[in-house]
Amino acid sequence: MDSFEREALSNGYRFVAGLDEAGRGPLAGPVVAAAVIFTSLPQNTRINDSKKLTPKKREALVFEIYRKACSVAVGVVWPAEIDLINIHRASLKAMERAVSALSVVPDFLLVDGSFPTGLATPQRPIISGDSLSISIAAASIIAKTARDNIMAAYHELYPGYNFLSHKGYPTKEHLGALQCLGPTPIHRMTFRGVVSKKP
Repeated sequence: MDSFEREALSNGYRFVAGLDEAGRGPLAGPVVAAAVIFTSLPQNTRINDSKKLTPKKREALVFEIYRKACSVAVGVVWPAEIDLINIHRASLKAMERAVSALSVVPDFLLVDGSFPTGLATPQRPIISGDSLSISIAAASIIAKTARDNIMAAYHELYPGYNFLSHKGYPTKEHLGALQCLGPTPIHRMTFRGVVSKKP
């Protein structure tokens, strides 16, 4: 899980940041990205792709990541901006915001996915990076946990949608709530299924 980090470090880079996002597919809520820099690579850790971990394990690993990382940051793009620029660009922008919020300026980026960010920092996109890079995996855990917490707060504001359960993804329950109640201010109005088409 640390071969990409070791390669970057061996090439003279000092602060290698892993980037990942959570929330591309939901119909509601923000897309959230995280950036994590380890200057001393964690050993014998349970850090892995957030999708392979239970919420309880992710919560526990958040503390481990903050203890072992030299810098951690989160970037958020909210629904109105997602609708304005599209989810692909919003995901990359969330990563860029996470990088800008780091307390340490990275000199190399490992980016989950096949697309680089718009930043000038040298970078390497890695398909399925959250399963191949410990820095990206750590970022996936931070991003997923942060977004889940945001959706839990929205659940309190809009209890009829049960955001606590599906986190805004297009489940049968969520689509049914949209049919009955209509969209909320946190729904992505450009996403299919949010607004019913008139016959």
